[in-house]
Amino acid sequence: MRILLDTHALLWWLLDDARLSERARGEIRDPATTVLVSSASGWEIATKHRLGKLGLRPSDAALPAPSSFDPRRLPELLLRDRVDVLPISIEHALEAGLLPGPHRDPFDRMLVAQCRLEGLPLVTIDPVFRAFDVEVIW
Repeated sequence: MRILLDTHALLWWLLDDARLSERARGEIRDPATTVLVSSASGWEIATKHRLGKLGLRPSDAALPAPSSFDPRRLPELLLRDRVDVLPISIEHALEAGLLPGPHRDPFDRMLVAQCRLEGLPLVTIDPVFRAFDVEVIW
């Protein structure tokens, strides 16, 4: 099975955060699962870090406090946790840009496009994805 992690699910996995559901945790942990993260999540993490809106808790043990977190560590953390990167293709970009509906978050739109084109379920707590007919694991 292949799954795509929403950005918050990725961070909660890396941080061993209790907010990650047991079902999601089990799917990610399963050695038969290919765990993917979109390049868009790297962009989102870096953007939120730059704006001071990353929202990591100072008590999280797996990563440093939010003020000292360097998003450039993400590739090393992904490698450590066997998470593969799903690059953004021109087809993904076109699908994201042409998606109907009022939802404006470019990161969410990209994840929808990638899930639809790649046939991937998305690990997310965010209910907005159900409106796009994306299979959700939570």
